[in-house]
Amino acid sequence: MGRGPSIEGRKNAEDAKRGKIFTKLIREITIAARNGGDPASNARLRMGIDKALAANMTKDTIERAVKRGSGADGADNMEELRYEGYGPGGVALIIDAMTDNSVRTVADVRHALSKHGGNLGTSGSVAFQFARVGEIVIDTPTAEAEEKLLEAALEAGADDIVVEGKRGTVLCAPEDFESIKAALLGAGFVPLSDDVVMRPANRVAVAGEVAETLHDLLDWLEELDDVQDVYHNAALADSP
Repeated sequence: MGRGPSIEGRKNAEDAKRGKIFTKLIREITIAARNGGDPASNARLRMGIDKALAANMTKDTIERAVKRGSGADGADNMEELRYEGYGPGGVALIIDAMTDNSVRTVADVRHALSKHGGNLGTSGSVAFQFARVGEIVIDTPTAEAEEKLLEAALEAGADDIVVEGKRGTVLCAPEDFESIKAALLGAGFVPLSDDVVMRPANRVAVAGEVAETLHDLLDWLEELDDVQDVYHNAALADSP
């Protein structure tokens, strides 16, 4: 019998994963703070800070990121980039990145796509298939919970509620996201996930080897330090 990973090995892997998450959150806060360092008047910054606190980031770390982005603690040279392209099976992809070296980032993204049978597209080549929406996923284990969610979400001003299996996904305009999330929390719901995302209008079915290759590609992209978010229009088992 072979030995499994040691406790130290598992801890190192968890620390590395946590470090990557923190790096992405710090970049988001830093760039959001360019539009003002006060979260009360900067919705994007407020969302970034909420995510960081949920990930157990210290307030000192958050404050340093805010100061860096707002210019109070020296200028930063990060920029936001969006790549559009195709993965295996013609799946449409939107890849959002934050980087201090765009040459490195585009090379990394292009390499990941080409290794998995995909390619970069031009600006606008797939974006028309997506819409920017607020998305709040709620566990609805019973018919009563589903009915309660429908009532609370519609009363709060949600645009739509999509129920699949034991989960309800509340969709709303980005500018209504915070108020609707607050209303759902007030109604006793605890989101499984909540964010403003690029949601596809339709999803395409993928299976077998194509689905496996796509999963590998998504994992590869998520591991890239400069990549913040990846959106796709494939119908995968774990798609929201």
